[in-house]
Amino acid sequence: MPVNRNALIRYKVIDSCLRNRRQKWTIEKLIDKVSDALFEYEGIDKGISRRTIQADIQTMRSDKLGYNAPIVVTEKKYYSYEDPAYSITQTPISEQDLSRMNEAVAVLSQFKGFSHFNQLGEVVQKLEDHVYAATHDQMHVIDFERNDNLKGLEYLDVLYHAIIQKKTVNITYRSFRAKSEHEFPFHPWWLKEFNNRWFAVGLRGMKPQVLSYALDRIIAIKPNTDIPYRDSDGLTPAAYYKDVIGASVTLDLPPERVILRITAEHAPYVLTKPMHPSQIILEQDETGTTVQLMVQLNFELERVILGYGCHMQVLAPSGLRERIRNNLRYSQQYYESDNGV
Repeated sequence: MPVNRNALIRYKVIDSCLRNRRQKWTIEKLIDKVSDALFEYEGIDKGISRRTIQADIQTMRSDKLGYNAPIVVTEKKYYSYEDPAYSITQTPISEQDLSRMNEAVAVLSQFKGFSHFNQLGEVVQKLEDHVYAATHDQMHVIDFERNDNLKGLEYLDVLYHAIIQKKTVNITYRSFRAKSEHEFPFHPWWLKEFNNRWFAVGLRGMKPQVLSYALDRIIAIKPNTDIPYRDSDGLTPAAYYKDVIGASVTLDLPPERVILRITAEHAPYVLTKPMHPSQIILEQDETGTTVQLMVQLNFELERVILGYGCHMQVLAPSGLRERIRNNLRYSQQYYESDNGV
């Protein structure tokens, strides 16, 4: 059950009192101690009610928070722990808490490329060690897709800070098709992840068009204090990627009506995980499903379609259908050769 900050303060104060066996603790004394703590830590000066403290004691005694505190009453008015060594701070972690901690560690570990999260590294490491010891090497029940060997992850942090501080940088970059590297000023607006690959999106020098640069093709980044930063003027990632699949966007290119036919065997994969928010069903029968998308015709769209092989057919537009047909023909030629192992 969720516990607010004030309740945690009350539990800790009651715990501290009951551990002090040199005094006898009545409800009134506990009320005074808790009221003082709430005023000191939270500025609450209206005190605390007798009913609240009694409810806190019942909660600590119960299994609601996993405390099961051995609180006893002697002489019908003095509260103490039956076990002198007990404290709620030493309560064993429940299986449910361990599971949550395990997955929290897994989530935090996804952000190792950013210094904001690197500062949590020691905390994460302690959590990992604690969970490991408590669960006897229990495996994660959620497995996140990640690749720690991806090139360019070391540039995530410098680009992240350049974006939030609105700073121009100089990028040394070499695309897959370029014969040599090039250095140019870059105004980064946001970072985009697609298919486990990172891109920096923004403006290059004084050019007007928005461009994306893959971090795995960046060779170096350094500050540029000579060129003023060019802002996005309110353009958001949500609006920018609205009509595309993936990371490749052409701002002046309108989306087109793409019609796809998927075999019955693979249709459930497309229906349960739509390729794009615009996806709608046009026709469905025992042989398969026909869907429509309204998207730009980009590289990533073609890669997704080709990934389904013979289980997805492009019905429209004709240009896209022809490109997919040619790609499949080339693939067939490779397999018809005798170059296999």
